[in-house]
Amino acid sequence: MMNMDEAMDHRPMDWVGDWSGRRRALTPARTALIDPGSGRELSYQQLDDRARRWAHWMIDEAGLDAGDTMALITRNRLEAVELFLAAGKVGVIIAPVSHRLAADEASALIARLDPAWLAIDEALEGFADTLTGCARERPRIGFGSASAPAEQALARQRLEPVNRPLALSEPCLLVHTGGSTGLPKICQVSHRQMVWNAVELLVAADGALPRRRELALFPLFHIGGWNTVLPILYAGGCVVMPDAFDPPAVLRTIDEQRINHFGAVEAMLQAIAASPGFAEQPLACLEAITTAGAPCAESSMAPFLERGIAVRQSYGLTEAGPSNFVNADSSGGARTATDRASVGTSFFHTDYRIVDPEHLTPVSLDTPGELQMRSPHDFDGYLDDPAATTARWTSDGWMRSGDLAREDAEGRVFIVGRMDHVIVSGGENIAAEEVENTLLEHPSVTAALVFGVPDARWGARPVAWVSGPEGVPTDEVGEWLHGRLARFKHPALIQAVAELPRTGTGKPDRQAARRCYDEQTPGAQS
Repeated sequence: MMNMDEAMDHRPMDWVGDWSGRRRALTPARTALIDPGSGRELSYQQLDDRARRWAHWMIDEAGLDAGDTMALITRNRLEAVELFLAAGKVGVIIAPVSHRLAADEASALIARLDPAWLAIDEALEGFADTLTGCARERPRIGFGSASAPAEQALARQRLEPVNRPLALSEPCLLVHTGGSTGLPKICQVSHRQMVWNAVELLVAADGALPRRRELALFPLFHIGGWNTVLPILYAGGCVVMPDAFDPPAVLRTIDEQRINHFGAVEAMLQAIAASPGFAEQPLACLEAITTAGAPCAESSMAPFLERGIAVRQSYGLTEAGPSNFVNADSSGGARTATDRASVGTSFFHTDYRIVDPEHLTPVSLDTPGELQMRSPHDFDGYLDDPAATTARWTSDGWMRSGDLAREDAEGRVFIVGRMDHVIVSGGENIAAEEVENTLLEHPSVTAALVFGVPDARWGARPVAWVSGPEGVPTDEVGEWLHGRLARFKHPALIQAVAELPRTGTGKPDRQAARRCYDEQTPGAQS
């Protein structure tokens, strides 16, 4: 028999998924979304009108049923948000696919998703045309301009309310991550997860979300993009969404649109601060920046701190959050560099522990251990991967993060590093094994080893050691990777070596390779 919490999760209710309809009823005239490039603005009433038309199209013309999947290939466009809001009204699941993937990677991902339809940003039709298999076979609709097929289809639709009761337990997103083996894992994200996470952010922001003018810089093919947009819409704030990250445009938009907050990865902060207009732009309206994706160095925060803009670190996982920790400065007092290096503490409804990953016993203060969490906004497992889903959980019900963390005597939590071989570069996960396997496809390469090294701009970059019986033309191999791996996964350096270091069991020894690299490369040590 279900307990009360389980019954609530599985009970269909009209409000579940109807983000735009419920906010329309409360604040119809308030501005919801702005495209700073075109100047297009949507009030909550206009946004919900658009979502209604999309929902009618999904049912009446696309023939989509509740539980069907629609793959989404897009830049950060208002139409993408409209599609998600429409899907929530009728129970369709949105599956964003990164256009930064190589064509073969994206094609394989879409085949696993097996969508009923593809929705494609017109600016990415060239990329979409390179896809194969299932991605070519499914019907598609393009959007992004006044003459786009989507606009013609929406003009035919009714404006009447449309809403199917949904349960919080039902999925709303299928979001792919990097994964430690190179094969992207597909996270099943429920309405429960996104609603609870919006509540977490609303509580932590101490009343700030309704007055937010948020600049959305995280891409919508990552959970970070949706985790930026949805909590602001939930609270009735305003989201300003440029279609791509361009530092000079970001600076102009902050002042023109009176932006008071944005989230970013460290590489974005560095690019913005290095932009020629940074010193001249007033930025008087910008109150705070929240960083995510990987720890952010004090040097990357400094240009903003010097201008009186607070920079706070956060932490989360698609599987456990998307947000779990934030370094919220609610005291108003001065903060030290040590304070800023921390991700703070967990959100109101998130438990955490730092333990020995093998024995699950608590570690001492300032001792690294695996960070594990539990909350009402855990994900619902990986799509078609029960073994990986089971491995995410401990026997006593905690979510394994795979990240090493430590906690100091003041309760501040610091992210130390990753337990696996994933290299986090500019907020993107790069699996060493995936890069190695691709390198091994080159006819001159018979052995490959990839490891991460610190990078001032990206946080980390992959370096590859390769060997072969006839020698390896490293420049040729670097060019050969184009089209086979997403650009951000390309090694910053490919070095030919006589042989790879091995462990006692004959496996490639990444730690030995990294030590050797540090010894041979002045200033390489982190």
